[in-house]
Amino acid sequence: MARRQLPIGIQSFRRIREQDCYYVDKTPHIQRLVDMGDFYFLSRPRRFGKSLLVDTLRELFEGNEPLFRGLDIHEHWDWSTKHPVVRLSFGGKYDEPGDLEQSITNQLAIIERNAGLDPAKPPCSGPERLRDLLDRLHHATGRQVVVLVDEYDKPILDVIDHPEMATANRDYLRGFYGIIKDSPQDVRFVFVTGVSMFSRVSLFSGLNNLRNISLDPNYATICGYTDRDLDTVFAPELPGLDRDEIREWYNGYHWLGDEKLYNPFDLLLLFETRNFEAHWFETGSPTFLFRMMMERGMSPMELEQRTTDARKLSRFDVGDIGIDALLFQTGYLTITSEERRGHRTLYTLDYPNFEVLQSLNDGLLGYITGPENGVADQGDELGRLLVDNDFNGFADRLKSFFAGIPYQWQGTNSPARYEAWYAGMLYACFRTIGLDLRVEDSSGRGRADMVVLHGGQVFVFEFKMTDGEGNGKSVAQSAIEQIQSKGYAEKYRDRGEPIHLVGVAFSRDARNVSAVKVVSA
Repeated sequence: MARRQLPIGIQSFRRIREQDCYYVDKTPHIQRLVDMGDFYFLSRPRRFGKSLLVDTLRELFEGNEPLFRGLDIHEHWDWSTKHPVVRLSFGGKYDEPGDLEQSITNQLAIIERNAGLDPAKPPCSGPERLRDLLDRLHHATGRQVVVLVDEYDKPILDVIDHPEMATANRDYLRGFYGIIKDSPQDVRFVFVTGVSMFSRVSLFSGLNNLRNISLDPNYATICGYTDRDLDTVFAPELPGLDRDEIREWYNGYHWLGDEKLYNPFDLLLLFETRNFEAHWFETGSPTFLFRMMMERGMSPMELEQRTTDARKLSRFDVGDIGIDALLFQTGYLTITSEERRGHRTLYTLDYPNFEVLQSLNDGLLGYITGPENGVADQGDELGRLLVDNDFNGFADRLKSFFAGIPYQWQGTNSPARYEAWYAGMLYACFRTIGLDLRVEDSSGRGRADMVVLHGGQVFVFEFKMTDGEGNGKSVAQSAIEQIQSKGYAEKYRDRGEPIHLVGVAFSRDARNVSAVKVVSA
C-alpha cells in the first residue's frame, strides 16, 4: 500500500478526497444518523475531527456523489435528492460586544449570495434573518434545509472569564437556535457540534429536541481513529514507529463504545514528524482549568481514577461549571469504566494517555511556579536523588521546590486538603518527567499515598501534616510506622528490587516540608 498525503489541518472533505489524502470512512455512522433521526448534538474535544464531519455531511446532502465513490455510503444514498445546506461555523473571535451578531450576519449573507437569493432587507436581526433564509431556501429549491452548526459554543467559551458577556452571548444564541425548532416545515436535518455540553435549559431550551449522541456507544467512534484504523488505513506510516509506544502516548479516549480512540491531530503530526511529542496538548492552553483547580484547592493527584456521576459530566453553564465536566469535555480526562448503582450511573475518569498525563501536570506546575522555574529540571533532580539514595539531598531539593511556590497558591483551610495539595505538587513533578508511579495504591490493609517505581527501586511514600516544625521528625516517623504496620510495601517484594519507605511531614505553619525520613525495607 502506497503512502498518501497526510490531511494535517484539512477540514474540507472535498479537498481530502480530491487530493487523495488518507481518510477514515465515517459514512456508516452518518448513514445511521440520517436513518435514525433528524436533530443531533455531538460534543468532542478540540482537534478531534468535528469540523471535517460537519463538512462531510454538507457534501453528502448537497449530493456531491463523486466525492463518496468507494465509501460505504455510496451505494446506499439517493443521489437524485439534493438539499440546500445552511452551515454555520463559529471559529472566529468573540471577545468584543457585537462580534457574535456580526459573525452571524456575515455568514448568513454569504449563504444567501451563494444560493442566488437577494439579501435580506434591513433592519433584520440574526434570528429573523435565519428564519427568512430557511423559508426562502425551502421554497426556492422545493427541498427542506439541512442546518449544520460547528463550534456552537465558542462565542461563550471565548469570554467565559467575563460572565456578563458570556451570558449575553449565550442568551443571544439561545434565541438564534430556537429559530431552527420553530421552523420544522423548512428543516430536514440538524447537526450541532462543540466542545462543551451546555445545559439544555440555559442554551438549548429553544432547541430542546436535539438528541445528544456524545455518550451514545453507537456513535463512540464517529470522530477519531481506532487501533484498527491505524493498522489498515495508516499502515504505510507505521514502519519505523513502535506500535506499543504509539498506543501508550496517544490512545485512550473513550465514550462508552467498545474501542478506545486516538486524537487525529496527534497521529497525523506523529506520522509527519516521526517524533513522540505533545502535539495536541500544545495547540491549546488550559489556563482556565488550572485556575479553577487552584481556586478550589484541588490536588493533581485527584485526577487519577476520579469517580463522578452522569449529572456532573453535563454540569456546564456560565457561572456554574463543574470541574468534572470541564476536565471530561475538554479531553483532559476520559471515561475508563461505567457502573450502575440504583438510579445513578457512575463513571471513573482518568487521563486518556501519556501525552495528556505528562503535559497537564507539567502545564499545571508551570502555571503555579512560573515557566522560569524549570519544572522538568526539578523533577529530574528529585528523581536522580531518589535513585542515588541521597535522601538528605532529596529533602533539601523538595524544600527548595516548595519555597518557590507563590503564597497565593499555597494552603487551604482543611488540613486533609492541605496535605493532599502539597503531596500533589510532588506527584506532578514526578508525572512531568514520566516516572512510573501509583496513587492511593491499595494493599490488603489500606492504601499507600504514592508508590514510585524508578531506577530499579521501589519508593513507598506516606504524607502527613503537622501544625508546627518542632514535631516534624516524629510525624515523619509516624508515617514510616504506618507503612510498616499496614504492609504497604509487601506487594512489591516479588520484584526483587530495593524497597525504601519514605515518610514526608508537611508543616502548615512553614508552608513547606518539615521533615523527610527514609527507611530501607
